[in-house]
Amino acid sequence: MGELAAAAAAGRAETVVVDDDLSPRQLSTLEDACGRKVIDRNEVILDIFQANARTRQAKMQVELAQLQYELPRLARKWTHLERLGGGIGTRGPGESQIETDRRLLRLKIQSLKSDLAAIGARKEREIDSREGFFSACLVGYTNAGKSSLLNSLTRAGTLVEDRLFATLDTLTRRLACPNGLEVLLSDTVGFIRRLPHHLVASFHATLAEAARADLLILVIDAADPMCLVQAGAVDLTLREIGIGDLPRIHVLNKIDLPAATGRLEALERKLSPAFPASADTGRGLAELAAFLGSRAEAGRRRLRFRFPAGDGRRLALLNSLARVSERLYEGSEVIVTASIAPIDLERLKRLPGGMRWERAAPGPPSPGRG
Repeated sequence: MGELAAAAAAGRAETVVVDDDLSPRQLSTLEDACGRKVIDRNEVILDIFQANARTRQAKMQVELAQLQYELPRLARKWTHLERLGGGIGTRGPGESQIETDRRLLRLKIQSLKSDLAAIGARKEREIDSREGFFSACLVGYTNAGKSSLLNSLTRAGTLVEDRLFATLDTLTRRLACPNGLEVLLSDTVGFIRRLPHHLVASFHATLAEAARADLLILVIDAADPMCLVQAGAVDLTLREIGIGDLPRIHVLNKIDLPAATGRLEALERKLSPAFPASADTGRGLAELAAFLGSRAEAGRRRLRFRFPAGDGRRLALLNSLARVSERLYEGSEVIVTASIAPIDLERLKRLPGGMRWERAAPGPPSPGRG
């Protein structure tokens, strides 16, 4: 303790930062020994998240995580919180100020959880509405280049900055693949080693996008000498939130940088399947888009449908959901050959009116919608 206090004094430090998670008692002990403010790793990460939160949802998620972090530490750096005002329910007889403030914090936490649950429910409905499209989610260590990759593949125009946690909200865009199919591609918040559990819990609604994806794309900064350690941290976080077993591929990003050249071969062996790419130069992105199109195609069935030619609703839905390769009219019926996802076939079957279908012979790919 004496050495730490001496070092802080010699460096004229105003704040001591500890690269570990500290208990309230440990923080108090260190502050008493140093005579200075002490913050731990969790608090630094929360401050960075707060600085990057732009949308209402992101700000609420960060505020919830901060309040959950502060609650057990209230006695250490207690200040009077804003009063709700006089009257019934504000402060009971003999209740100390810190007890009042704890109660107000718990009420605020419950309110934020309720609001975020409502946002999460809306997010689930939004994701449900995309059923029938193949979806892939970009995950990875913070600053690995996920947003740059999304921009290069889809021209999304999302924020790209060379700093930690520049993205806190999920952004989903359509990717047109070479085989004519469309894939929904989502960007998510970056991970970091030992990401605070309460922060992961607060961002549950944001991470729901990854949980419902058909494929995870783990983006790795191939120019970073610690990239394998970072990939391991991402894998651990994915397992902690229950999606570690989802199908995944790896994108070795930033291969245009000299630092990536010497380790590409070893990374490809360790992280199969892996796609070397550069979001900045576009190198390798065509191969990645072609692979995503092939994965989207894999779950589809090529069928021949017969239904009344006047059933415009079914025809319109078929055109929007499937990749139509042929349409013929035979008497009062229309015959449509198309490649369609199983869930979209169920939607067609639920429409009123007669429809028959049978498996069609394989055919060459043709332009259409996914």
